Amino acid sequence: MPPVTDKPLILVIEDEVDLITLLTYNLEKEGFRVIASEEGSSGMAKAEGHKPDLILLDWMLPDMTGPEVARGLRKSNLVGKTPIIMLTARSEEHDKIRGLNAGADDYVTKPFSPAELIARIRAVLRRTEPKQMKEELAFEDLTMNLISHRVTRAGKALELGPTEFRLLRHFMENPGRVYSRDQLLDQVWGNDIHVEDRTVDVHIRRLRKNLGEPDVIRTVRGAGYALEKPE
Repeated sequence: MPPVTDKPLILVIEDEVDLITLLTYNLEKEGFRVIASEEGSSGMAKAEGHKPDLILLDWMLPDMTGPEVARGLRKSNLVGKTPIIMLTARSEEHDKIRGLNAGADDYVTKPFSPAELIARIRAVLRRTEPKQMKEELAFEDLTMNLISHRVTRAGKALELGPTEFRLLRHFMENPGRVYSRDQLLDQVWGNDIHVEDRTVDVHIRRLRKNLGEPDVIRTVRGAGYALEKPE
């Protein structure tokens, strides 16, 4: 039985051991869980056994090709809808089309930076997350209704702008975790939106002002911000 946790599980199907090690380190640092397989057939078995949230799939594997694995996964009743990102050294357009036609949701060409890959993973997970969601979030005396977009603190209604609402929602979904400006820009604004990282500071100040005292947003010098119980 896999552990019960809110951290997304990533299955890496890749035959380069050094790359598996690099991916595991960077993904775990960003809050993901990771399992890996060096062959396509065992990777498909692990997918059905562990039901990952996303699969990173290499194009060239010892026993079968990435597109063959993708087609096999898409036929599975258990993991047929699991998002797949193809990893490959092939950069020709027809190879990308072939990978996407086989069932991949996205395509990343080697060599790639871990930061770029993680941004693509988060983007795919956002696009493919289930429509069902909790109607309400709560932290200390804060409540957020995700249907009506109403936020209250100690029973008093708060007026938040759209960006402050998304920022607070992200914090309330991940209380206690420290996020850098870059991480917040990616996860709240989106990696396709180009704004300066100081924009985060501006909206944090606005959010703090709207939330009032005691302050529940902690500034971690040199690291970022976190939603925490006031001391």
